[in-house]
This record gives sequence, C-alpha cells and structure tokens, in this order.
Amino acid sequence: MADYRAPLKEIRFTLEHVADLGGLAKLPGCESAEPDLVAAVLEEAGKFAEGVLAPTNKAGDHEGARFENGVVRTAPGFAAAYKQFSEGGWNGVPFDPDFGGGGLPWAISIAVQEMMTSANMAFCLCPLLTQGAVEMISHHGTAEQKATYLANMVTGKWTGTMNLTEPQAGSDVGALRSKAEPNGDGSYRITGQKIFITYGEHDMAENIVHLVLARLPGAPGGTRGISCFIVPKFLVNADGSLGAHNDLRCVSIEEKLGIHGSPTCVMSFGDQGGATGWLIGEENKGMRSMFTMMNNARLSVGLQGLAIAERSYQQAVAFARERRQGSPPRGGANATIVEHPDVRRMLLLMRSQIEAMRGLIYLNAESIDRAHHHPDEAERAKAQALVELLTPVSKGWSTDLGVELTSIGVQVHGGMGFIEETGAAQHFRDSRIAPIYEGTNGIQALDLVMRKLPLEGGQTVRRFIGEMKALDEQLGEAKGPAFAALRGNLETAIAALEMATDWLAEASAGDPAAAAAGATPYLRMFGITAGGYLIAKGALAAAKLKAEGHDPAFHDAKIATARFYAEQVLPQAAALGGPVMAGTEAIYAIPAELLSA
Repeated sequence: MADYRAPLKEIRFTLEHVADLGGLAKLPGCESAEPDLVAAVLEEAGKFAEGVLAPTNKAGDHEGARFENGVVRTAPGFAAAYKQFSEGGWNGVPFDPDFGGGGLPWAISIAVQEMMTSANMAFCLCPLLTQGAVEMISHHGTAEQKATYLANMVTGKWTGTMNLTEPQAGSDVGALRSKAEPNGDGSYRITGQKIFITYGEHDMAENIVHLVLARLPGAPGGTRGISCFIVPKFLVNADGSLGAHNDLRCVSIEEKLGIHGSPTCVMSFGDQGGATGWLIGEENKGMRSMFTMMNNARLSVGLQGLAIAERSYQQAVAFARERRQGSPPRGGANATIVEHPDVRRMLLLMRSQIEAMRGLIYLNAESIDRAHHHPDEAERAKAQALVELLTPVSKGWSTDLGVELTSIGVQVHGGMGFIEETGAAQHFRDSRIAPIYEGTNGIQALDLVMRKLPLEGGQTVRRFIGEMKALDEQLGEAKGPAFAALRGNLETAIAALEMATDWLAEASAGDPAAAAAGATPYLRMFGITAGGYLIAKGALAAAKLKAEGHDPAFHDAKIATARFYAEQVLPQAAALGGPVMAGTEAIYAIPAELLSA
C-alpha cells in the first residue's frame, strides 16, 4: 500500500491561483514569497514529511505515548524525528528572524504544516501548540519575557502548551478554580489541576513552557476575572540556562480513541506549595491573551481536517486501483474497484472537498499575511475582519469534513477498512478529536453567527458574499459543461447563503435562541458555498493555464473535479436554508425528561 506523498502540485496550484501568492510577495515583509524560494521550501518540506514523519505514524498509533513513573515517553521514533524537525528550522518557518525564525508568510507555513500533519497528525500537535504559544508571547509578552523564551521556542528547542480546561469546567472556562497568588517579587504561586493538556509532558525537548489560566485573589467571577501566566517546566536562570524543576507534574495521560502518539496529560500545579509563574498581558485579561493562541490554533486544527482527509484519500485511491472485485458496467470482469461508479463517486467526494478545504484554509492564511503586512491601514483592517470571519468556518467545516471523508476512506476499503492492518481506520480515529478541541464546532458556529456576522455592522460578510458574486461574469464567459454547472449552482448557493445571513441577523437581535439553533447548519452552508467559490476560481485558472499549454491532464482534472463539486456538493448549500431558519420549536418540542423515553 502506497504511503503518504506530498501533493506538491496541488499545494502550489492553490497557493498561486486560489490564494494570491504573487500578490502576497509584493507586500512589505513578504518579499521572500517569491516562486523559486517557495518551491524549494515546499519540496524540502515534502521530503521531510514523506521520509521522516510518515514512517513514525503507525508506531505512534500502535505503541503510543507511555506514562512510566511520572515520566512521559513518546512513541518510538518521535524524539529523533523532533530533533530533525527543530534542527531543520521547520518549527520557525513563519516567525521573526530576530528570534531564529524563517520570516516566511503564514500562507507558506500553512502549506508546510499541511504536509507535516498529513504525515503524522499526532506528532504535529506538539509544534502546533508551540507556534500558538510563540504567537501569544510575541503579542502580549514583555520585552524580558520575549528575550527569555522566544528564541528557544521559535527554534523548537523548547515547546509550549495551552492550559485551559479543568475537570469541572470543560468548555466553560470561566468556571476554572486554578489560583495565582502574588509572591511579592513579580512572580506568582500557581495552584490547580488542568486536563486535556496536549504534550503537557514529553521527552522531545529540554523545556516545556506552559501558558496557564488562573484567577488572582479578589478577581471577578467568570471569564472577566481570568489571568494568564507563563509557567515553565524548568525555571530559567538569568543567563538563560535551565534551573530547578518547577512545582508542576504530569499526573497521568489519557487513553484515547485516536492520536495515540500525542500525550494528552492531566497536569497538577503546586503540589508542593505553588508553581512559579509570571503574568503575561494584563490582570484579568487572560482570555484576551489566550485567544491569540487559540485563534492561531483554530486555523491549524482546521488544517488537520484537510491534512488527515488528504492522507486518507491517497490511501483510498491506492487501494481502489489495486483491489479487484466484481464486474462494473465500464470495467468488465475482475476489474479494479476504482471502475465501480459508487467507488468513483466516493473518491471524488473526497477529492473535491479536499480541494475546496485547501482553498479556504490557504485563503484564510493569506488574509492573515495581508492583515499583518499590507501598507494601507484600511486594507489591513479589511483583511483582519476576513480572518475573523473565515477562522470559525475553516475550523468547523474542515474538521467536520475530516471525519466524514476519513469515514469514506474506510468505506472505500470495504471490510478491510475496518481491519487495523490496513491503516485506514487510524485516519478515521485520529480525525475525530478535531471537531472537539480548540472550541467544539458548535462553539465555532455560535462564534460565526453571534460575533462574526455582525463585524463592521455586517459589512464583512456582505463584502465576502459580494466577492463570490463577482465571479459570475467570468464563469459566464467560460465554455463547457463544468463552468455551466459551477455558475448555476454557485449562484443558487450564494443566494441561499445571503437569505440565511439576513434571517440570522434579524433573529440574533430578536430571538437569539433561534439564531443559535441555526448556527451549525449555517456554518456548513457557508463552508460549502465558500468552497464552491474557491474551487470555481481554481477551475477558471486551470482553464487559462491549459489554454496556454501548461500540463493539460492536470488542469483537465482540476476542471472535472470542480464540476463534480458543483453537481454533487454545492446543491447541499441551498438545502441547508430550511434547517438554518427553522427556529427552535421542533428542537424543544420534546421535554428534556422525555428524551430518554
């Protein structure tokens, strides 16, 4: 069975023709995004993903991380792979060169992350959390904190974590009980327990920098009274060397459905009187600081949905091209199952939605770069608003699809997909966490409807809808059945999305429960429609490149994939209008006590 192969042509096509890599390279600070350098970086990242990370994926699943006498041992090969990862500079691709980073645009980093995550999702959770911690310290840390932590974290010598969840709190972070008591010297004593801490303890790096939410004495209740603290595993001496072990420890690691190679830790702070920590950001503004890290992580988790679906798709295609069974209408006796219409349908459902997800996530990343680097303040503000609008969709829609498409990957294998030997089941199991962590997808949908649709008085979403509508003229000029299908079904989907958006704006003001009830189907509707717009952009670019004589087979496949999406996926968007606008009557028609009857 073929192992993972980095889809370099697909990635470069999406960066150049769906996102706008050429325009990005013209922005101040993004000059390094020129084609030759980007191609070289992506090629080397692909080699590393294929040759170093992918071979560790199965051991991570089968043997997993182990908890022995208070110490977490990662799966065989993980520590050696991480050493190569950090020494190769892969941890610091998008970060400030002053701290050892590569200084490349975030869009390039996302493309690199896709390949690494496809190769081994469980492994990549460690650098994912570290990059979020780097972002948080970069934005909210003092000059001293940046000098103390950033260089070692950017290079990957030290890793980072996010410590939010507690046993009694779950997604209700405001119910946390962890405490921070001032020591009188600028530091604090941190006490409390945190659960579900990804890579909270491991053997891959010499220090782990925990970002911990806790409550100061006399702080207000709820999220308004939460502060954030830097709590390193080993205290850092004035000269930058490592000192004593801090008063924190891993109590246990969880037995999980998937991502067995990633240790999910229960962490205890202050068993001996208090772990030493330092406030980052303002008192009682910890959630504001933590959202910098969480929003960074949410896009990367959305990317996990794409990456794990890509890995599953590659394996499903390889199996379907090898497995012989039955007599399909066009294949004759004993043909490979790829000739069966239903198998081909399943593979194209995977392929087309992977392309749509890739377009959305890369556009989201490109918008981050424009928000940071565009010379015009108004354009930066527009780009940032688009980032905020697209992030919950990237996270929610892509991770839901990650589960659905890896399940289809199992189905393509038939009975063999249910057998662990083939590896198809691992992708399905690994994908299932992504709709849950970094804010469940229900929370993403509420965020989209309640917080992001009202941005700029509703102008952000209307501007994006307007951009999607503007593609109609180009689709009308393009020839062939693929573009006719794209034009008609995209127009219908956009009209339905616009109607649902208007309804939610009114419902949010008058009946918030009705808006909340429609939030999840609306997020899916938004994702399907935006995905259709972006896959249509790609099809138009493919037609132009084909006409110029560039790789006709590749570009024909892009156009055919877009047609399949238009005919088989886009119509679902309009069908979701009813669920979006149904209100709450049916949802609450059965009393809670009768739900178990």
